[in-house]
Amino acid sequence: MQDLKILFLQSDLVWENPQKNREEFSKKIERNFSGEDLIVLPETFTTGFPVNPVDFAEELNGETLAWLTGQAQKYNAAVTGSLLLSDGKFYYNSLIFMYPGGNYKRYDKRHVFSMGGEHERIKAGNDQLITELKGWKIKPMVCYDLRFPVWSKNRYENGKYEYDLAVYVANWPAVRAYPWDTLLKARAIENLAYVLGVNRVGKDGPGNRYSGHSQLIDFKGNIVEICEENRECAASAALSYFQLDRFRKKFNVGPDWDDFEIEIA
Repeated sequence: MQDLKILFLQSDLVWENPQKNREEFSKKIERNFSGEDLIVLPETFTTGFPVNPVDFAEELNGETLAWLTGQAQKYNAAVTGSLLLSDGKFYYNSLIFMYPGGNYKRYDKRHVFSMGGEHERIKAGNDQLITELKGWKIKPMVCYDLRFPVWSKNRYENGKYEYDLAVYVANWPAVRAYPWDTLLKARAIENLAYVLGVNRVGKDGPGNRYSGHSQLIDFKGNIVEICEENRECAASAALSYFQLDRFRKKFNVGPDWDDFEIEIA
């Protein structure tokens, strides 16, 4: 299987200004794209977090979905990040995984951040997502999901691993940077998969600061590519399926994993 090339953008976000954020990301992608297969943006990349979904949630036929479609088609690459969506009844923090052909997959953030009041405005999702790109199996998640190892857990069945790459898009505050770094490595090691965490930088409307430290971790817990703290960054990296597969055959922990089922409360 061929390598998977990823461009990830660690960016400041313009508070509560979807149009400006889309314009800025258009410029950043144009400046930095060099034939990657996947472009990854942070959580709530059009508004910042947290904002009032009543004012900023879009429908699926809204401007940001159209923008994602256009970017994916323009660069012939998948594009992913999360935004606030509404179905007319509830509001969701939804990751969209947009393919070049205009079709997409959606993942609604499961673990809404109750300590920050997100659960009062945003409905938690119930379903995990495994999607595929260039033969790679990818599991995308959102921010606080990183703290929940069962939700992030890889599975092994009939000699195959459920996913090869986990992606976390985030607005993860600087005050909790150490857990961010530590948990990304843990998720990679325990799941025998690549892990990518894409975080924002800057300061949001309520005054929370974000240090970024976006990074790609390999299946051994080694850093493949990392962004400097507190600075905008466009990083590109290639994931080797050959190396992943070779290590999994050499140190195949999958058959010894415990079987489990997740019950949604």
